[in-house]
Amino acid sequence: MAASDDSSLGRTLVERPAVAALGLAIGYLLVDLVAKLAGVEFGLAGVHLLGGSTAFSQVARYVLDGLIVGLVIGLAGVGLSMTYSILSFANFAHGDYITTGAFSGWFAAYVVAFFTLNVDIPFGEAFLVTAPSLVSVVNAPLAVVVGLLASGAITVGVVLLLDRIVYEPMRDKGGIPLLIASIGVALAMRYAVVFVFGTSTRGVTETGSIPSLDIPMIDGTVPLNAHEATLIVAAVSLMFGVHFLLQRTKLGKAMRAMADNKDLAQVTGIPTERVVRTTWIVGGGLAGIAGFLIVLERGTLNYNVGWRLLLLIFSGVILGGIGSVYGAIGGGIIIGIASRLSLVWIPSDFARVVAFAVMILVLLYRPSGLFSGVKTA
Repeated sequence: MAASDDSSLGRTLVERPAVAALGLAIGYLLVDLVAKLAGVEFGLAGVHLLGGSTAFSQVARYVLDGLIVGLVIGLAGVGLSMTYSILSFANFAHGDYITTGAFSGWFAAYVVAFFTLNVDIPFGEAFLVTAPSLVSVVNAPLAVVVGLLASGAITVGVVLLLDRIVYEPMRDKGGIPLLIASIGVALAMRYAVVFVFGTSTRGVTETGSIPSLDIPMIDGTVPLNAHEATLIVAAVSLMFGVHFLLQRTKLGKAMRAMADNKDLAQVTGIPTERVVRTTWIVGGGLAGIAGFLIVLERGTLNYNVGWRLLLLIFSGVILGGIGSVYGAIGGGIIIGIASRLSLVWIPSDFARVVAFAVMILVLLYRPSGLFSGVKTA
């Protein structure tokens, strides 16, 4: 058996040199990372080969930051993956669902803060220019909770309205017309936000006195502040909620059946329109909440927040396997950690490039994605 496995491995390396090159590159990076953590450097004839000096706590910080970004990408990617598997088109407006959730949630949070903290809530451009950054989970937890709920609820309302106006009349036209329509929807949504709130970027959360938990490491500590912890808890809880919906409820089973075979689902009496509405509700709600959470963690709000995340979300969905909810979550986390961990070797300006490179390299080995063959389950 061992000889057969070795023969199969050797044949794969010969027939697929790109996979062999990928394995060598990953091996080199792992050895280099271990050497850096150990403070050992290797060179030949004055040429640096690998190793150096990198603090373990710094690497842990990169991994934590990557996990935080990956959870947001994965949470938003669930809806994108469900849309593809059940409605059969790639929705380019999904990033602007994130933006809608971010703006609507934070405006709701400021409304609550107005009554609890006497915070000004100027509207339009002034909301981004002069509104004080006083909202946090510490001094205004109710405002954050209301904003979180509002981000999901308002985004769901917008998504259902867009489905009724744009997507439902085109549902039998095929995936390409729907994709093109979604690009138009994305642009319309983005510039509707610009028309109301303007293009300025500013901080919307209070950051000066947010408590942190110092996670001990062998050479220091890694701080985890309250906003980061809130994001992690909320994202993981919602992911478990999606798992429960798909695996433990009758509606979730209907969604999985429709993703596998839409025609057969209709013949067997599955309420397909109800499944479609649920898909929009779950996908839109998670996207809106993801937008609110990423702004909570970063502390800044801009009309491009969703668009900047969209390509990373697509990368995570493709990496995990198009149509797989669990693949979208796993792929998003991999993309997030890889993009941040790459800062050990490259400048931060190239971190986004690494995310796409990881997707391409993995697809060389597994073209259908890491969770190929798994649809909404």
